[in-house]
Amino acid sequence: MGAVLPLLALRAFVETARHGSLKAAAEAMGVTSGAISQQLKLLQERTGVSLFERTRQGVALSAAGTRVYPELKRAFDQIEASLHTLERLKGRQTLRISAAPTFAASWLAPRLAQFSAQHPHIDVQLDASTQLMDLHRDGVDIAIRHGLGRYPGLEARHLFAPVLLPVASPALLDGAAVPNDAADCLRFPLLQDSDRRDWRLWFDAMGVDADPRMERGPAFDDDLLLIRAAEAGHGIALVRDIHAAAEIAAGRLRVVLDQPWPQAFAYYALSLPAEESLHPGVPLFLAWLEAQLMQHAG
Repeated sequence: MGAVLPLLALRAFVETARHGSLKAAAEAMGVTSGAISQQLKLLQERTGVSLFERTRQGVALSAAGTRVYPELKRAFDQIEASLHTLERLKGRQTLRISAAPTFAASWLAPRLAQFSAQHPHIDVQLDASTQLMDLHRDGVDIAIRHGLGRYPGLEARHLFAPVLLPVASPALLDGAAVPNDAADCLRFPLLQDSDRRDWRLWFDAMGVDADPRMERGPAFDDDLLLIRAAEAGHGIALVRDIHAAAEIAAGRLRVVLDQPWPQAFAYYALSLPAEESLHPGVPLFLAWLEAQLMQHAG
């Protein structure tokens, strides 16, 4: 082999293996599917080894491709991480925050202007996502996630543990017998989380016997959707208190029964260890975030 490495062809191989199709690899690299196919052909000609096998679903790694893919993927991930390091070293002042969609929309986004006013030299980019992020590779400076605090290799700063509250629109409750205890909520339509677990667990914690109605009703995969359905009068929703705080304060939602259910899960701010993080805005944002939460709690 010559001294010049076929980096473009190797990248095309890695992205095709990562995504499982030429089209998805082309989208990831910003080129056409034909260009990906051509690069894979050049790589096969140079190595003399077939790296993929065609299937009905697209392409699959051959035995040879399976053998070399993990090392090549790791190499390109390291290159990408090094590029992000260089971007930070040149004084980039964009702070990229990734947060769960409901938390981003209902709590964080409305307050970001306050951080920008205090630190006008830092531009914040807020990405709403529930996907796990590789802070070494994905260019994310801080990820705010809902979990149990087990994030190996990262600094995990506990923010708060929300509680679940039953809420409904005043229109749904007006003219009806307001629930006096948890069992009375079964007389109303229940809006469910995507797993249909929260209501059942809440009723169990309140000492209510099992009932088929606990798992009936339309289901939603995000608190923000549950809140909007409850505002529209479609039923009682069980949502995290911090997500519905604005709607409750404005009178668009009412707490049906003051029986909050504490959760083991909490929100955490994840960042790289101090010796690995090169963005000066990270400690500034974390300090501001904690101050905002203390103000909210007060």
